[in-house]
Parts: sequence; C-alpha cells; structure tokens
Amino acid sequence: MGITRRTLMVVPAGVALAAGAGVPAMAGRGRPPRPVVFIHGSAGSAMQFRVQAKRLASNGYPAGIVEAHEYDSPNIAAIVQQVWVSLDERITRLLALTGSDQVDLAAHSLGTFVTQGYLNSSPERAARVAHYVNLDGRPATALPGGVPTLAIWGEGDPARTVVGASNVYLPDQSHTQTVSSAESFRAIHRFLRGHEPRTVEVRRERVAHVSGRAVLFPSNAGVTGASLEIHRVGERTGRRRGRPIRVAVGADGRFGPVPLAPHERYEFALLRAGQSTHHFYFQPFRRSDSFVRLLTSRPGEGLGGLVDTSDRHTALTFQRQKEWWGGEGDHLWINGTDILNPATAPHQRRVIGVFAFDDGSDGVSDLTAPLPEFIAQTFISGVDLFIPSAPRGTVSIVARERGGGVTRLPVPAWPSSGHRISVEFG
Repeated sequence: MGITRRTLMVVPAGVALAAGAGVPAMAGRGRPPRPVVFIHGSAGSAMQFRVQAKRLASNGYPAGIVEAHEYDSPNIAAIVQQVWVSLDERITRLLALTGSDQVDLAAHSLGTFVTQGYLNSSPERAARVAHYVNLDGRPATALPGGVPTLAIWGEGDPARTVVGASNVYLPDQSHTQTVSSAESFRAIHRFLRGHEPRTVEVRRERVAHVSGRAVLFPSNAGVTGASLEIHRVGERTGRRRGRPIRVAVGADGRFGPVPLAPHERYEFALLRAGQSTHHFYFQPFRRSDSFVRLLTSRPGEGLGGLVDTSDRHTALTFQRQKEWWGGEGDHLWINGTDILNPATAPHQRRVIGVFAFDDGSDGVSDLTAPLPEFIAQTFISGVDLFIPSAPRGTVSIVARERGGGVTRLPVPAWPSSGHRISVEFG
C-alpha cells in the first residue's frame, strides 16, 4: 500500500504478516460479505459506527447484517463474561440468519479489551471470527485468538501495535475520529473485502428506513414507558411541519423501522409521562440507518441532572463522532457565539459531547472555562451560555468542521423547564 500524509500502513520490523492479516484469503468481489459486529468503547454505543455502517451498505452490504453489540461500559469489569455470552448468542443468530461460516468483528477503545479477551478466551470462539478490526485501543503481543487482525491507530504513541497484524497509523486523527473517518473506512473495507470500496460516501436511497433505540446514557439500558413522535421540520427554522409520525417504543427502547425522506430534516421527540420532552435533531437521513440512539437519562440522574433549567433559557446538547478541537479549526456558533475554544474543548480531552445552558439561570454567559462537573467526564464538556427561549423563536446553530464544510441545524428555542434538546452532527 502506498504511503500518504494521512494514511500509513506499518508492519513492525522483523514481524511477518499472519496469513490473511493484510488481504483476507477468502476475500473477493464474488463472495457475499460476512456479518459485521461492532463493539463500542467507554461511554459509547452504536452511534460511533453509524456512518461506517451506512458506508458498508453503500458498498453492497445487505441490510441487517451489520450490528452493534452494546453493553454497560462503566461496569464492564463485573459483567465482561455476560457480555461475551451475549456476543456468542448474537454471532449464532447472525450465522443462522445469513448462512455465513464466520463473522467479522470491529471494536473501539475499551471495546478492544472486551473483544481481545473474547477471542483469547477459547479456540471455539475465535474459530467463528474471520477478521478482527482493532480501532485505536489495546495493543497486543500476538493476534487475538490467532484471528487475522487490522489495527488502526490515531494520534498518540506511534509504538502501539498488534504484533502480526496489519497496523495502520492515522496520526492526524483523534480517538473517535478513527472509528468514523473515510480513511479508516477505506482500510476496513480493504481488509474485510480484499479490494477498495466503490465509494466512501453515504449514497442516498429513495426512502430511508430508520430504526434504533432510546437508551439511558452511558449504560445503554433501554428506556421504558416511552413513546416517540417523529416530526418533519423546516430547514431554516427547525420548527415542526405537518402531522407527526407516532412510533411505539419497546420495553428495551427499540423503535422502527420508520420510512423517512432522505432530503428532509426530522425531530425525534421522546415522550415519557411526567418528564420533560427530549427533542433529538439530526441531519437528513441519506439512507437507511439502524444505529440511531436517543441518549437520555431519568429525571435528576446523570449529566442531565446537572443542567440548570428555567422558563427563560434553552438548554442544548451537541454530539459528533469526531472530537471537537477548540481553537484548531472547529467552530460551533450558537446564536452567533462560538462556544468552542482551547478551554471549553481542549484537544487532549477528546470532547465529542458538549452541554450548553445558562449555569445558575442568571442570564450571564461565561466561556472562559468549561463547567467542571462536565469536563471531568470522559469525552464531555459543558459551557455556561445564556440561550434565550421564545415561544416561536429559533436557536441558530452553525458548525464548521476542521478540514470540512459548514453545517446549519437550527432548532426551536424550547424552554429548558419542560424540554431537553440534543443535536447530532454527522
């Protein structure tokens, strides 16, 4: 493979590639793709692999054979054996569903600890896995379970390696970015299929069938006692247009699939008796998506319990599967104020989620430092920003991505006393 500025494949000196580690022996354009299972990292979910799942679909992977294996990451030390057993069950089901002989696994960060342990736990488990993708996580002194492995590494120690694997280094990419980037997708597709992808774009379908789960962050436990309304919203205002689609939410938080127009924007309103409505806003769904996750919490619990609320101000949460680097090309303007700077989104904190609200409900903003309770959390930051609420008002939200374009996702100025708002980029 050629060496470029952004992508460098390195095999440690003196280490031979294991059979199939570079180009899978069974790969080829004529072989149907195997099922792919993604195992997320700390405080993660299916969302980290959402764009890659759609890229796989854009390259011929049938609907339903790319899944995410989710678990309660804060408690992984106590439940890892249970996670392995449930992964056994998922693999058995996928093999029966597809008639495939093996599955492919991909894991990120803490998920590489889970997955390497799984592959090393028994030859029988390893034998059902054709290929393993280790995304910016745990090094290893040998191929986990002897399974052909691709290890992708982002910024950080260039000495990290999985011995015997194909090790790809993306030194200008951040920790979560290595999961979602086009460059990592090229390497993954080449490894699993033995040839370059036709496209790294998410190709639009005529109708996007969207499904997912409403879950408690970060445990991934399904939200109970909820219902869902999906509203088409105006591109310039984010305000609702027409009648909603009412969707049942199962006991495990599952909903859908729901057919949506790929050129429209939508609001997902999660409704629970006696609780604030949680509004989720997305960019248009260009194609079918089963990895949507509505991340929420119970009243007074989690980070949501730290958000001050009032009738006077709007509270927002932003998420992107690529770290926000304040002062390094990333910008996020709320009503014209850029909330990203080296203090609120420091490079080293790997921030992918940002809470913005009027801390203390005093009508005063302070962006000189992050809110300490939030920046102390993994991948999270919080800013003190007064965002006035208004019955028919709109909050202007404009993001400029480093090395990329500008995205506008305006939302209604719902009062935080009765409404929560989450905005998903990407």
